[in-house]
Amino acid sequence: MSAAGSTVKSALRAIEILEFFTRVRQPRAMSEIGAALGYPASSTTVLLKTLVGLGYLNFDRKTRVYFPTPKVTSLGDWIPSALFGSSRLLEAMRDVHAATGEAVAIGTTNDVYLQYVKIVQSIHPLRFHVDEGTLRPLTLSALGWLLMSTMPDEKVDNIVRRANIATPNAHDRVKLPEMMKRIRQIRGKGYCSAENVPILGGATICVLLPATIQNQPVALGLGGAAERIRQNSSRYLSVLQQAARSVKANDASTDSGL
Repeated sequence: MSAAGSTVKSALRAIEILEFFTRVRQPRAMSEIGAALGYPASSTTVLLKTLVGLGYLNFDRKTRVYFPTPKVTSLGDWIPSALFGSSRLLEAMRDVHAATGEAVAIGTTNDVYLQYVKIVQSIHPLRFHVDEGTLRPLTLSALGWLLMSTMPDEKVDNIVRRANIATPNAHDRVKLPEMMKRIRQIRGKGYCSAENVPILGGATICVLLPATIQNQPVALGLGGAAERIRQNSSRYLSVLQQAARSVKANDASTDSGL
């Protein structure tokens, strides 16, 4: 492997170590970290020592475990304010969660992908989990379809072709005429709902928000077990639409600048 390739691999692994602690949320020994991530012991030791030296991990010599320091938090504590400003986006998301208990997400476009920029997880016993920050091709989710509905047909065409190239499983690639038909239906309704996409047995309902993040359109959606979503679809849609209206009313009075 070239020096550049080795550097990129090390950088990727350092990020994966920090993401590992996001999941486990407890101190872990070097052997546990290496085993969980599939790293050689020598590489794990060097990476952990580097992160300790940079101040991102704390090492307890008595118990021989590692844990992130507040410096990790400081890397991104400014981001919510930069993305959401003083608008009511996050409050609207929490309102939907309080009224439904379902997983609620704010999503936006990131190249040919949908990115879940903020998620409140479901409180229902039967639920599906999606990590905040997850990327998914725009062609493979209801939120992605809704976001594409804001774009001109030429851009949708381009995104579908590029998303298909970025989709390794041929079965998941979509046909442009079918996608364009779906997009036009969404434009007519003003919202989007779908079952078994992107998760088998799950369902999603989503609406557009009158705001942008980094000049990209924003969708607010909820998802959960398909049968439960189906039984509550009218009420859930009403809750989402009310949340979207509240964002618009708030932004009109506060000028959030988003």
